[in-house]
Amino acid sequence: MQDLSKFRLPDNFRGKNALIVQLWWFTQSTLFALSPRFAYGWRRFLLRLFGAEIGKKVLVRPSAKITYPWKLKIGDWSWIGDDVVLYTLGEIEIGKNTVISQKSYICTGSHDMYSENFDIFAEKIVIKDGCWIATDVFVAPGVVIEKNVVVGARSSVFHSLPENSICLGTPAKPVKKRF
Repeated sequence: MQDLSKFRLPDNFRGKNALIVQLWWFTQSTLFALSPRFAYGWRRFLLRLFGAEIGKKVLVRPSAKITYPWKLKIGDWSWIGDDVVLYTLGEIEIGKNTVISQKSYICTGSHDMYSENFDIFAEKIVIKDGCWIATDVFVAPGVVIEKNVVVGARSSVFHSLPENSICLGTPAKPVKKRF
């Protein structure tokens, strides 16, 4: 049986001190979220200022949420859509020319359901070059999505997906080759 009174956040789990975390959350809810839709350069600047590795001409919508930008890497020409959540308890690496469509949730962390202490964990997610994660997709901790994969709308990705495939469902599975 879980006993939440025993829960402890691991040392340095957030990757920065509490002041930097709070400063980012304030910046995200004001300067980032309230910026005009066309101000992609401004949002790239803010993300880089807080330690994200952001490639050339990356488009991040103002309604996107990034938990800890210092754990985020996005390759050139990639797009992050409206209301996307990049839950960076662990690292997220997004390749070049990749689209994460609106309302998708890229989730690097969770809790151990078998642990009495409800231990928290984080596992890196990698989404490689040329992928399209369609609307409202959930990607679980530890997943690797290989190059040129399309994940269909409202799918849930719990396991890594093979290169050049179109994947659908919950759990997402390859249904055919993309190219």
